[in-house]
Amino acid sequence: MAILIDKGTRVLVQGITGKVGSFQTQLMIEYGTNVVAGVTPGRGGQVIHEVPVFDSVHKAVNETAAEASICFVPGPFAADAATEAIDAGLRLVVVVAEAVPVSDAVKMLTLASERKVFVLGPDTAGLISPGRSKVGVQPHRLFREGPIGIISRSGALSYETAKTLVEHGIGQSTVIGLGGGPIWGLTYVDALRLFQDDEDTKAVVLLGEIGGYMEEEAAEYIKRGFSKPVVALIVGRSAPPGQKMGHAGAIVEQGRGSAQDKITALKDAGALIARAPREIPDLLPKKVRT
Repeated sequence: MAILIDKGTRVLVQGITGKVGSFQTQLMIEYGTNVVAGVTPGRGGQVIHEVPVFDSVHKAVNETAAEASICFVPGPFAADAATEAIDAGLRLVVVVAEAVPVSDAVKMLTLASERKVFVLGPDTAGLISPGRSKVGVQPHRLFREGPIGIISRSGALSYETAKTLVEHGIGQSTVIGLGGGPIWGLTYVDALRLFQDDEDTKAVVLLGEIGGYMEEEAAEYIKRGFSKPVVALIVGRSAPPGQKMGHAGAIVEQGRGSAQDKITALKDAGALIARAPREIPDLLPKKVRT
């Protein structure tokens, strides 16, 4: 099994006629993702990579029964595009763009919560279920099908970790990119709940970073009874307070959100702590590695 997506998931691409959208659509199709529609206002009737293009998400959903969207619309307009997808009844919306205005993102995520729609992002690499489907921008050759779930705010860190696992003969069930913040749709706790119910995920690798409190919230959830082994890696241990490090959400403020805070919370919850991706394979229990 996989979570959120599988081979049959019918995917719609918003911004498919743009340079990035077109390129990433081709890669997703080559990987086996079931891309059934694209949306670019004013471009309805075109065909990109044998995928029909529509003027609106509603029309695309009505004609193709799309279930999930990945949005390659630029930051200033991405929340409006994602809101259209949420309003059209899609169950999963992946927002790749960074620099989405916070006020727009809050409105989008509020609607998603009301409609019970899963949103990844903004500023996410998306997700991949190796061997099945990817709705994202991951370099898929670094991944392999297997029993380990990965959750990460950083796309690059998830790629490096997956590559390290594969080099040790360990595959992944689903790899989820939550996004760079400062606000998020899907959280670590949401992802852990999904992995808890996935019988083919035997252990979870939680990749965190400084800033925010999602990792501490995840630790509380794990402590309350998450039944699968967790290995955690928190990056940014040397980051100075008050300075943003890469992601909009990666900033320590008012003495909270530091790497050590997160490490302590996760360790107290029973997670095994790695200091670098290369340590993760040896920390995973042998019985879950293949």
